[in-house]
Amino acid sequence: MKKHIVLLPGDGIGPEVTKAAKRVLETTAEQFGHTFTFETQDIGGAAIDHQGTPLPEDTLAACRKADGIVLGAVGGPKWEHLPGHLRPEKGLLGIRKQLGLFANLRPIKGFPSLLHASPLKREVVEGSDLLIVRELTGGLYFGEPRERRNQNTEVVDTLTYTRAEIERIVDQAFQSAQLRRRHLTSVDKANVLESSRMWREIVEEKKHDYPDVEVEHMLVDAAAMKLITNPTYFDVLVTENMFGDILSDEASVLTGSLGMLPSASIREDGLGLYEPVHGSAPDIAGQDKANPLAAILSAAMMLRYSFQMSEEADEVEAAVHAVLQDKYHTADLKVAGGIQVSGSVLANKVSEQMSSHDTTENIMRCYV
Repeated sequence: MKKHIVLLPGDGIGPEVTKAAKRVLETTAEQFGHTFTFETQDIGGAAIDHQGTPLPEDTLAACRKADGIVLGAVGGPKWEHLPGHLRPEKGLLGIRKQLGLFANLRPIKGFPSLLHASPLKREVVEGSDLLIVRELTGGLYFGEPRERRNQNTEVVDTLTYTRAEIERIVDQAFQSAQLRRRHLTSVDKANVLESSRMWREIVEEKKHDYPDVEVEHMLVDAAAMKLITNPTYFDVLVTENMFGDILSDEASVLTGSLGMLPSASIREDGLGLYEPVHGSAPDIAGQDKANPLAAILSAAMMLRYSFQMSEEADEVEAAVHAVLQDKYHTADLKVAGGIQVSGSVLANKVSEQMSSHDTTENIMRCYV
């Protein structure tokens, strides 16, 4: 099978982790007889430096023709002095909006060999395996008007959703739950917000189309508390843009490192942008210290969700598990008794593990 992939390395450690993801994708293609072609484009601060805008037209045009997109990271102190419309983050927000990538999927899973790194007790996080489905192109972050008024004594932000925007993300969440343990938690603030009341009404309507999925409603404050006190309770959570942003970052503590968290931003036809959750980490950029595993796991999500290559995705995820089980790690993971290596070496270990054909056996060891 032939697939064309656009790489958006971006800023800070973005180029390093994107290179690692590409290496593993090349190994995947070799192992399974696929042809993956790659094209690199600018985004974020790098695009500002090279082309004067955080989201160049050439980047958008390339992404519109791609089968999948892998992004590294955007942002950094170098560009903090710039006006809002020129900030690197505008590139990421813009590409999501321009490509209609309305659904953000963020899996949170506790790796057995890393549970000690979580600030929560092992017995709390052990067995955690949840998926947060976040609406990505509407809500408070995109509403208009947003402005300061009355000589800077008043500020206005606007939260806007259409029924169609809510319906499509709710459908995505139900379909995701069908592929997992068939339990969906819809998170809102229906006791206060009119948008949440409409959200809850639509979930109630949609549940009749998915009778095999158990659905419940939970207020966002209760969900935030339960994520920390009983994360194994959850299977799939669906929520609007700002709540999803906050809850998914909160849930990151379950893994013990942001360097382990992948994400996908997708649309109805399967096109997706895949990126690690961590930021650009400019303090370690160019030093080969960055953990590439979140970018590699994001590439695995691309194989699964955009290319329908589930076996290949399983192989990549199994290799990551096996390498961690063998105690290889970067500095951020601090594995007890482990072997600390550079980011590039860790990526090579994943590729080597895939090439050894031992991944199935090794992933079974991870869960014994």
